Amino acid sequence: MATGLPLEGIRVVDLTQVQLGPCATQVLGDFGAEIVKVERPGVGDLSRSTDPFITERGGQSAYFMALNRNKRSLAIDLSGGEGREIVIELVRQADVLVHNFRPGVVERLGLDYASMQQLNPRLIYASGSGFGPDGPLVHKAGQDLLAQSMSGLAHRNAGEDGSPRLFPTALGDFTAGMILAQGVLLALYQRERTGQGACLHVCLLDTLLALQQQEATQWMLRRRPVNWITQNLIDIFRTADGSVTLVGVFRPNPLQLVCEALGIDDLSLRPEYVTLALQMQNRTALWLELGAGFARHSTAECIDRLDRADILCAPVLSLDEALKQPQVEANGILVSFDHPVHGEVRTTGNPLNFSGVERIALRPAPTLGQHTEEVLRELGIAPERIAKLREAAIIN
Repeated sequence: MATGLPLEGIRVVDLTQVQLGPCATQVLGDFGAEIVKVERPGVGDLSRSTDPFITERGGQSAYFMALNRNKRSLAIDLSGGEGREIVIELVRQADVLVHNFRPGVVERLGLDYASMQQLNPRLIYASGSGFGPDGPLVHKAGQDLLAQSMSGLAHRNAGEDGSPRLFPTALGDFTAGMILAQGVLLALYQRERTGQGACLHVCLLDTLLALQQQEATQWMLRRRPVNWITQNLIDIFRTADGSVTLVGVFRPNPLQLVCEALGIDDLSLRPEYVTLALQMQNRTALWLELGAGFARHSTAECIDRLDRADILCAPVLSLDEALKQPQVEANGILVSFDHPVHGEVRTTGNPLNFSGVERIALRPAPTLGQHTEEVLRELGIAPERIAKLREAAIIN
């Protein structure tokens, strides 16, 4: 167990799987909370089996390892009374319960908020869903890409042909997980003053709408669409050996500065480009001329020229290049831990820098049921009963 971390002594019962919930509980575990991840015997979290690149016998899912460090795995069957009673006893002693079950499931299991609040009035009860705890979509299965589609995000990310496009990274899951973890921390702080727990919920749809708060506000106020890229001197341009992202904003005449940096004629003096509105109206022709200027130089030279002109810019890197850049090493965002199956596993750590905390906890994601007996013994369950539970396939 890590020492000197701010959430030491906080006990979390984690009934989540896949991304949103595990992301939230991993944040808590990173900073010292004790996370008991409850999983189905023989199956476990769905993300254990969704990695198509596992080839070695007994190999572990990279997806699961990425979101479940600093947790202990209790593999127990919740469908029967005995397994459920054990988990209820865990909740009785816990500070936080987190789940992402569909509506109706927690009620059927006897793990609903009203029951758990009566059992443990100080409990922080946190849950996540796709579309919300009430309303017409309450029973619809939630998933990040569906929420991207229903939040307007995919439509706003349309390609040049106008077709909506999905983001290949789970923006909603990660952001909602961060917000849910934030909610748990707020509720723990409130509990210090009131002595009472709280019920928290976050959904992917709300999260992705909140990500678009500036765009949504502008639309509801003036019925004007906002697209930072197509409405400004912003895009990715090819260089002689790669690509550069240009963000030509926050200057009275960014086009002039870009042209000077690239060593080409000042296009902002031409009548068709004299204002931003005209530049966007004649975007195709302007982009061809700027593109020719970028193509004359290497990526490194373009970055140097634009940096000296104080124009916002960055090279477009592959994930492999991004992970290897010196700034990433300086930030210390990459961490590693020893895994019982794979040896050293490297991953991204927590992006929060916390004074007085040298580093986050670094225990590898558990194998399925790795800590079942350990957790049951801590609950005071005798070895003989544990053996019977295992024989009856109630635990793994």
